[in-house]
Parts: sequence; structure tokens; C-alpha cells
Amino acid sequence: MAEENTAKSERVQCFGRKKTAVAVALVRTGTGQARINGCPLHTVKPDILRVKVYEPLLLLGKERCGKVDIRLRVKGGGFTSQVYALRQAIAKGIVAYYQKYIDEASKKEIKDILMAYDRSLIVADPRRCEPKKFGGRSARSRFQKSYR
Repeated sequence: MAEENTAKSERVQCFGRKKTAVAVALVRTGTGQARINGCPLHTVKPDILRVKVYEPLLLLGKERCGKVDIRLRVKGGGFTSQVYALRQAIAKGIVAYYQKYIDEASKKEIKDILMAYDRSLIVADPRRCEPKKFGGRSARSRFQKSYR
């Protein structure tokens, strides 16, 4: 009985960020299901960006991702930022799961595959929107100077 409980509670929580969008991934031992805010992965809109969410899963293949269930929650930002936050959360979650419950060698292998494809799958983009200042219409541009 105790063995079953420990097997079921094998889970890690990871987040992904892009601009103001934050996605949280709960990766646990399972059958390879992935859900975003309770909906299946294939319902992601817009359709063009759906492939971006699938990227970490497609790169790692069925043999690595088939052993884990991924539950995702996403908030904030626009739809593009949310998609990029989701893919980062998925990638970081799988890496963390492999580090904690499987072994360091397979974790390193997975991380290298993801980093070789796209660094933003593991490392967050630090760029943020710069606040507007006075004396102009945006953060950097100034109003035109006139002498007369």
C-alpha cells in the first residue's frame, strides 16, 4: 500500500515565463496525457502556434514523454506569450522530473536535446516592456523640439 502511494506522488511543479504570461506545469507519473487549463493539448488556439506547444514533446519522443502526465495552468499575457510560456513549462517540468525521479544521465541527455533545438525552452527571456517617461509619447522617443 505504501509503495503505491509513493509511486502516485512522484510529481514536480515547474513554471515557464514569457513577458507577463506565466504557465505552471505539474508533471507526474502517468500515461502520457497533457492538459492545458483542463482541456486537451490539441485545443490550443491559434492553430499556427499549436505546434510550438508540441515541440518539447515531439523532440523528446513517445518513449520519454509517454511515462508522464502533464497538467498545465496558464495566466496573463497575450496568446503568443502564453504559448511560449507553456512550451517552456513543459520542457522544464520534464527535465526536473527526470532529475528527481529517474537519473542524472538521462536528465542531461534530455536537457542537451532541448538546448540544442532552442535555448528558450529551458532559459527564460529576461526582456520586459520598458515604462513610458514624460517628455515623449513612448519609453524612448521624445517630442520634437521647436525654437519658435
